[in-house]
Amino acid sequence: MSRANPVFSLAVAASLAVALAACDQKARTSEPPKAGPAEVGVITIEPQRLPVTVELPGRTAAYRVAEIRPQVSGIVLKRMFQEGSDVKAGDQLYQIDPATYEASLASAQADIQKAEANLQAARNKASRYSDLVKSSVVSKQDYDDVMASLKQNEAQLAAARAAYNLARINLDYTRVFAPISGRIGKSSVTEGALVTANQATALATIQQLDPIYVDVTQTASQLMQLRDDMASGRIRPAEPGKIPVTLFLNAAEAPYAQRGELQFSDVTVDPGTSSVQLRAVFPNPKLDLLPGLFVRAKVEQGVAENAIAVPQAAVSRGPDGAARVWVVDGENKVTMRPIRTDRAVANAWLVADGLKPGERIVVEGLQKVRQGATVKPVPAQAAVAALPAAQPAAAQPAR
Repeated sequence: MSRANPVFSLAVAASLAVALAACDQKARTSEPPKAGPAEVGVITIEPQRLPVTVELPGRTAAYRVAEIRPQVSGIVLKRMFQEGSDVKAGDQLYQIDPATYEASLASAQADIQKAEANLQAARNKASRYSDLVKSSVVSKQDYDDVMASLKQNEAQLAAARAAYNLARINLDYTRVFAPISGRIGKSSVTEGALVTANQATALATIQQLDPIYVDVTQTASQLMQLRDDMASGRIRPAEPGKIPVTLFLNAAEAPYAQRGELQFSDVTVDPGTSSVQLRAVFPNPKLDLLPGLFVRAKVEQGVAENAIAVPQAAVSRGPDGAARVWVVDGENKVTMRPIRTDRAVANAWLVADGLKPGERIVVEGLQKVRQGATVKPVPAQAAVAALPAAQPAAAQPAR
């Protein structure tokens, strides 16, 4: 029995050695391979000719609005239009009872005839007195009285004629005409209603809808920045003398079929919102746009020459709000660099300072990089697709 113990101990020791060797081999095979440089998507900065646009909220407004009010008082005899229809300038809309105004016109005509008769008598008397005063048959005072009476009769005739013209105008006002062409709304009165001159309530309203206005607002700081950029030459007008505008209705992705043009910007800043109102005009041949619609207007403010744009996803913000990007150098090491962004262009930032053509920046895999780390750069196709399309170069004048 004692001689078997050494053999048994040797067998146990051999089994333990084999087990430990197996565990060591397993441990070595389970060790992860050493990690290489992180793979990140990069783009190379290239200057290009980019459109500078801004999307602004706004509302549509009628091109012209005319509120129809009576200019004389009376009973409405007839309404001569269909509510909601299109009318033309000069079409008669209402007829007010003309009886009293016809009588006033006839009375004014009679006053003219009376004044003309009195004036003729005064002229004859003045003519006779002018001969008699020369021979001292009548006194100078009597002659002066006759001449003054002549002047009074002339003035009475002029007043009678003015009263006649006023009576004729009032009679014409009993027929109410459309001052502009457009679409007329509902009528606030019916036949038999009593209306008064220059009343507060309009009889009806006409709105010209083709063309139509679109009023949008822009912050005063954006407008001043645009003016500075144009003055310095960083941004040039897309079309000389024109600022095109594209319209989007509600949440629709497709733009409105007709392109508009910016007409003017207001010269007053709203103290409550620090914004300035801009007004664009759009053709509206099918009357698809109605006043009061909420719309989005893309204003093509100009074109930036030799612009540097980076995707918005590549730009991060520091604690102070400053913009910064990760730049990959020639040794594939990344460094964080602050930049100055000018404005947003589509899904990109227009960079005013901090980047040069030919430099590479990280746009994908930002969570993998750290200051001074070596990375494996690969082209970032998705980020390139997000950049705004470059505009064709402007045509050079012939020499």
